[in-house]
Order: sequence, then structure tokens, then C-alpha cells
Amino acid sequence: MTGTNEPLGGPLDEQSVLDALAAFGDRGLGRPLSVVAITASTNDDARRALDAGAPHGATFLADHQTAGRGREGRPWHSPPGSHLYLSSLLRLPLGPEGLAPFALAAGLAVARTVDAALGGERARIKWPNDVYLADHKVAGVLVEAQSRAGAAQAALVVGVGLNVAAATFPEGFRVPATSLASEGATVGRAWVAGALLHHLGDVTLQYLDGGLGSLLDAIRARDHLHGRAVMAGGVAGKAVGIGERGELLVEGATGVVPVVSGEVRWS
Repeated sequence: MTGTNEPLGGPLDEQSVLDALAAFGDRGLGRPLSVVAITASTNDDARRALDAGAPHGATFLADHQTAGRGREGRPWHSPPGSHLYLSSLLRLPLGPEGLAPFALAAGLAVARTVDAALGGERARIKWPNDVYLADHKVAGVLVEAQSRAGAAQAALVVGVGLNVAAATFPEGFRVPATSLASEGATVGRAWVAGALLHHLGDVTLQYLDGGLGSLLDAIRARDHLHGRAVMAGGVAGKAVGIGERGELLVEGATGVVPVVSGEVRWS
């Protein structure tokens, strides 16, 4: 499904997002929905709502973030009227071992959203939480989880920053960036939000039914690092795939090493 329901960079409002979500098909995310003009961080908004007892599916969007962040607290470029800043609260029956790999599942949902906007299968997943078009970053995922020992349910805040409308980006970015508009898309942010909530809901249901394994073929098919020389988690070598538990597999001098976390650099 492709199309537009608002001009690129146009205003973002709750009804437009709900209309887009309804057009794609509700998968249990996006209600209740909060859309604000400005906030520090939609992930922080979702975490406060979590502490206040907000239900599964509660979603927070902002036109502008003043303190958006990515992994390891890095700032996320969040100008007004340009991109999608969205965070959803998920309450899922997962143990601690099921939490970290969910970032890859969320990345798959973002990649499918990007493809829906562009009309082809182009988006790639860069382990553990970014989405690329060629060698340019188009989106990042930040999953923050709360889980108590012995608890039957965990809570995750899934935050997504997706570049929609901007044609230029500030100098000094760690990696080159791009946007949907720069790649030829004409969809607006409400449409993208509806598509993202739909695809995130889909992968969540599949993850609950079959774990990461049910999504691994689709994730591996989009592996941005496969075959590249990398330095990941202190391990140097060639990226040769993604493991059954979501690890980055790096082939070095002593064999294949599973990397479960850490900074990744590649060439």
C-alpha cells in the first residue's frame, strides 16, 4: 500500500494517524494515542506512561523533540515538521532472554515500513537497531525494557526515529543519512506512522508466537553488515550473519564469535 494523506513535512495530528492506521489494519498498537507539538523525548513520555499504568499499545508521537536520543544516549536529530518520532509501549509475556533480540524484530517492522513508502524491497537492517538505504541511515530503533525476576510479563518501550521529509542533514553525523523524501517517497508522516504501527504490531504477534526464529529469515535477508569487515564489541573480523538469539556473528582469527552487544564499526 502506498499513498499520502498529508503533505511532506505537514502537520501531524491524532486523527490523521488513526485514519492511516485504520487503512493499514489495526494490530493492537496506537491506542491510546498522544500526538504533541513538542516534547523532550517520546521514549521518556512512554516510560512515564508505563509507570502510570498505561496499557499495551499506548503510543506517543511528537512533531519535534528537544532531547531525542539513540543507543548509548547519543542525541537524535529531531527538527520540527520533518521526521517521525514515535514510541509505543508493549506489555508482553517475555522473559529476560526475549527482550534484547526484540530490537531486531522492531528493525524489521521499520524496514518493511520504509519499503512500503518506497514501493520496493530496499531497506536493510544494521545490527542491532538501525535501518539503512544503501550506505545511508534512514532510521534508528531504541528499545528500553523493564522486566522483574519471576514476572510473567515484561514492558518494552519501542522508540523509532525515521527520517521522512528532510533533504539535508547537519554536518558531523557519524554516518551519512537519508530520508524517504530524498529517496523519492511522497508519503507524509501520518501515513508512515500508520504503516509503522501496523508492521510493528505484525512482527510483535509473530515474535510472541514463534520467537525471533520465526523472523530470522526475513531479518537475515536484510543484513546490512553481512560480508563486511567489522569491529564489533571488541571483536575484529568479517560479519557472517545473525545468530539464533540475535547475536552478530563475526568470523575472526580464532573462528566465529557471537557478539551480543557493543559498538559496531564497519567498512
